[in-house]
Amino acid sequence: MKHHILSIAALALSASLAGCAGMPTNRSMNSVHEPVVERVNYTLDLATGNGGLSYPEQQRLAGWFEELGLRYGDTIALQDPMQSPETRGTIDALASRYGLNVSDTVPVSTGFVEAGTTRVVVTRSKAVVHGCPDWSGHSDANFHNGLSRNYGCATNSNLAAMIANPEHLVKGDGSQSDTTIMSSNKAINAYRAKTPSGSAELKASGTKGN
Repeated sequence: MKHHILSIAALALSASLAGCAGMPTNRSMNSVHEPVVERVNYTLDLATGNGGLSYPEQQRLAGWFEELGLRYGDTIALQDPMQSPETRGTIDALASRYGLNVSDTVPVSTGFVEAGTTRVVVTRSKAVVHGCPDWSGHSDANFHNGLSRNYGCATNSNLAAMIANPEHLVKGDGSQSDTTIMSSNKAINAYRAKTPSGSAELKASGTKGN
């Protein structure tokens, strides 16, 4: 009889603990699902000469750029042992078709680049939020007053999908172009120069009999 009572008590305890499984424990206001920026490097080795890239190599590079579908946020870098200005100028011209410039910062790549070869590296970043949506919590009890496991999934997933340049999530936008400054100043000056709507004289109004 005593053994039977202990068995029932053990079952009741395990049932109560099972009910607490999945209970929220995050008591902060921060989501456990944050955007993560992943980078992928694409490389292409081109044969170069004294005059830079030959026409066939230029065509090959242009086709590679088109196949990759270069877009805003991509970074183009060169590894050229000869540091040929002709090669740099040609690749700059091809990159400008997509509104991109060649970066001076070269990412780490595998393999050695020999003289007479130029390696073009395209770095593409993507922002993702892993584990969303998260409906793994099956407990209605919330003794810790914690956040839902799915908290922040909608906001952060949309942020990751809408960000034009995922690198801005890591280090922000450090570029302050003259165009941006001129545009903002133009709007501010237009607002300041506009005559206030309440500065004009009030119209006289009255009632006149016929």
